Amino acid sequence: MKYAKQEGVNLSYQMVTFPNYALEDHWNDGEIQKLIAHTTFDFIILQQGPSSQPDGREMLINYGNKLDSISQSNQSKLCYFMVWPSLKNYHTFDGVIKNHQDAAAINNAILLPVGQVWKAHFYSTKNFQYYGPDGFHPSLEGSKTAAKVIVNSLLLHH
Repeated sequence: MKYAKQEGVNLSYQMVTFPNYALEDHWNDGEIQKLIAHTTFDFIILQQGPSSQPDGREMLINYGNKLDSISQSNQSKLCYFMVWPSLKNYHTFDGVIKNHQDAAAINNAILLPVGQVWKAHFYSTKNFQYYGPDGFHPSLEGSKTAAKVIVNSLLLHH
């Protein structure tokens, strides 16, 4: 929110989050459909774990499509928050990037390429400071970078 304010953007948002939930879990729970159908948002941002494997890819694409169908009724634009793998699974980074890119392209959604920016930073600096102590969740620096990528990407589409 701090970065958005610096860019002159006023944010109003609602989050639906639960630990270890995939898009399929949100769909099966049913609350997300009600929220999207009865509230007008400029953007609906989907975030799922790294999704480098075929089942994660399928969920990104299929449940993104289902949620997009609902969001279109309120003229909301679907977005994919591209995440990153854990340091332990760094070798899956290209799969994470590809599956998020494909899901966004297939569903005509906006890609918020945080994972891609993180990987480019790691490649050029060999510095992994965007990861927090657990090697998966972001550090403060990683969170700030994610916020900048998201806000800048959304500003391009608003």
